[in-house]
Amino acid sequence: MKINSSFDHHEEALTKSKDPSEYQQALYKRTLMIIMVAQIFGGAGLAAGITVGALLAQDMLGTDSFSGMPVALFTLGSAGAALFVGRLSQRYGRRIGLSVGFLIGGLGAVGTVAAAVFDSIILLFVSLLIYGAGSATNLQTRYAGTDLAKPSQRATAVSFAMVATTFGAVAGPNLVDVMGRFAEVIGIPPLGGPFILACAAYTLAGTVIFILMKPDPYFVARALSTAQKTNDGMAGEVLPSSGRNKGGIRLGATVMILTQIVMVAVMTMTPVHMGHHGHGLSAIGLIIGIHIGAMYLPSLVTGILVDKIGRMPMVAAAALTLLAAGILAALAPADSILILAIALALLGLGWNFGLISGTAILVDSTDPFTRAKTQGSVDVFVALAGATGGIVSGVIVAFSSYPALSIGGGIISLVLIPAMIWFLVVSRKEKKDKDSSHAAS
Repeated sequence: MKINSSFDHHEEALTKSKDPSEYQQALYKRTLMIIMVAQIFGGAGLAAGITVGALLAQDMLGTDSFSGMPVALFTLGSAGAALFVGRLSQRYGRRIGLSVGFLIGGLGAVGTVAAAVFDSIILLFVSLLIYGAGSATNLQTRYAGTDLAKPSQRATAVSFAMVATTFGAVAGPNLVDVMGRFAEVIGIPPLGGPFILACAAYTLAGTVIFILMKPDPYFVARALSTAQKTNDGMAGEVLPSSGRNKGGIRLGATVMILTQIVMVAVMTMTPVHMGHHGHGLSAIGLIIGIHIGAMYLPSLVTGILVDKIGRMPMVAAAALTLLAAGILAALAPADSILILAIALALLGLGWNFGLISGTAILVDSTDPFTRAKTQGSVDVFVALAGATGGIVSGVIVAFSSYPALSIGGGIISLVLIPAMIWFLVVSRKEKKDKDSSHAAS
């Protein structure tokens, strides 16, 4: 009853509004501000765990072969969480879906700290699965920014959410040493320290969304869509939608899946690779901080480019950037922090291009009434791709080398170009058939 009442309330308010476009834009800007605040905390929670997850497993297991398991587990956990948060958002709105997801991620971080204290590998693996809910929610928060965005604002809306994540994402890895020392003071193993930060960060992110995200942007977007169809008095289209486009959904999903698997695979094994060549936690934290900064900081420019020059050119840019990152990481001397930093920055940038362009394509291809559910389902496959990348990366490095992993990732990213060409050919054919059908009638 509460959900229907909220939906009806917004629909009634829009029907009576003299300027629905102004109403929508005001809520759009307010929602973006709330998302940006939450993403600062969410980014810190995500980055802190990524930085030391592989090192914690390596320390507890005593082998490198399964050091990719932490990233694999929390990305696998994020797959289930993505579906859960998407369905929850579809039924109860973004506010409930996102706040619950972040709080579950914080609970997983607590379990990881406990695993480090009790040296329990089983508890570690279970906790990392739960911790993945924070990762999934952190990504799904970007969709909330697009709910009230016009088509020409969608990629830019995603970029605002992601650029806010930068502040927390860069701070997280660089607080590894500080949190490690703090953990030692209170009797917790140093590698458990960053997960204390992750717990606090995810809890704060969920709290901000739960308290401030009113009215719920997803319900408002649905009310806008309904009002446009039923109220002839509305001036123009406030949130036009082209409806469901299966080809666009497939392409958007493919772009995000491939960029995720390449990025996670190379990123996961970089700390281990550096550790083998004598680099300490500070250097590792710096490199991962640069990488995550490149994943999020260029977002504002990327969003504008995706909206202005188009989705497809940026998909091609993602593929070529990831290829360059793979080649450079493979060729980087083991003692060269600078070249490895550039390679990891390019890896983050390629992921950024792919995520924002893929998200925009996905939003363009869905309608407001099923959008949250579809987005959650697609993010399941994105998370599973990350889990696959994390698992395979450790095995490849154990039986081959880090350069082989990096080159392989770069080559895989090139699959995005034929996928994009396929979509363009099919779309043109469908448009031509549609035009011919209209002409005949």
